[in-house]
Amino acid sequence: MYVTVRDRPAAGGSAGGRVATTVVLLGVVSLLTDVSSEMVASVLPLYLTMAVGLSPVAYGFLDGMYQGVSAFLRIAGGYAGDRGGQPKWVAVLGYGASALSRIAMLFATGFAAITAVVTADRLGKGLRTAPRDALIAEASDPKTLGRAFGVHRTLDTIGAGIGPLVAFALLALVPGSYDSIWVVSFAFATVGFAVLVLFVPNLRTAAGTARIGLRRAFRAVGGRPLRRPLIAAGLLGLLTVGDGFLYLSLQERDDFAAVWFPLLYVGTNIAYLALAVPLGRLADRVGRARVLVAGHGALIACYLLAALPSGGIGLTLTVLMLLGVFYAATDGVLPALVSRLVPAEARGSGIAAAQTVVALSRFASSVTFGLLWSLHGPAWSLLLFAGLLVVTVPGVAWLLRRADRAEAVA
Repeated sequence: MYVTVRDRPAAGGSAGGRVATTVVLLGVVSLLTDVSSEMVASVLPLYLTMAVGLSPVAYGFLDGMYQGVSAFLRIAGGYAGDRGGQPKWVAVLGYGASALSRIAMLFATGFAAITAVVTADRLGKGLRTAPRDALIAEASDPKTLGRAFGVHRTLDTIGAGIGPLVAFALLALVPGSYDSIWVVSFAFATVGFAVLVLFVPNLRTAAGTARIGLRRAFRAVGGRPLRRPLIAAGLLGLLTVGDGFLYLSLQERDDFAAVWFPLLYVGTNIAYLALAVPLGRLADRVGRARVLVAGHGALIACYLLAALPSGGIGLTLTVLMLLGVFYAATDGVLPALVSRLVPAEARGSGIAAAQTVVALSRFASSVTFGLLWSLHGPAWSLLLFAGLLVVTVPGVAWLLRRADRAEAVA
């Protein structure tokens, strides 16, 4: 990986594979923030089902909120960044809201209070994500967007791997000490927020010189180039089971998964960390839509293996690895794909539209899966989702068949 202090690529030319300082700094912010968020996320399924005593249906609703409530502010965050041409400060508001939600977990004891805190955290994520990704796209050469997003997601994933380790260490030192996790999580989030405010440059996007109106933004988001990718993202999101459900199904089956529950997130993140940049570079070369579709093949295999009646350490680790492959092939590739299908002045709005569709569809997926789990159990539900995904992936490939060509023309 090469890093340059230049925050904008040369017009019409390649940046020679270098990654802008802005991208790296935003990666550091995400690293620290993900240490914070994954500390909470890695113990939340266990905390809610064991300590709070939620049923699978109730957990499915709360996991759906965790997955989907950010959709309510994604479009607003993307448009606000485009409208003012200074997405950094929109991102600052989102990161600040998420940081405050960490300390609020100390005082959340019931289902309603926990739901409110999770909602505040996810609303902050929804507000910040599209402006941050618009900054990455603005600072990067269009030919190496997959690599730039891969580098950012790699740093992000390092934090996501550290977070569960810290949570596991705290619980090992003081069993059941969830309050210590909330406090340490808040400390990491505060440091990440400070890095964003003090060190990330206030890079003006293309909209800074051409203020985009609301009507024009919606016209760009609803235009033909983006229409099919949005439908494809929604279909795939409807069949994406939340990580917490996968880990809880492994816990029910394997003693290893039950004892080392917080570290399941680490296994996924190690695979993600190893593959985010290589798959980002592959997407730049062979087509981002192709890599996005192929990543869901790994998800199908993940469902099938997690649904087996017996496992063991080897099978559990394979499931975690496949889940990491899925995220490496999709998480940074989707915004890289979408960012080239809309005008530069509406880039944040376009990325936000795709993220909104994914978030809403995953909310529906979590609620549906929680209900199916209660009625038929985890194995049957995973097999159903795997079968539906097998049927859906060819249709998604057809929907995206022109996306790489349109991106190349753009």
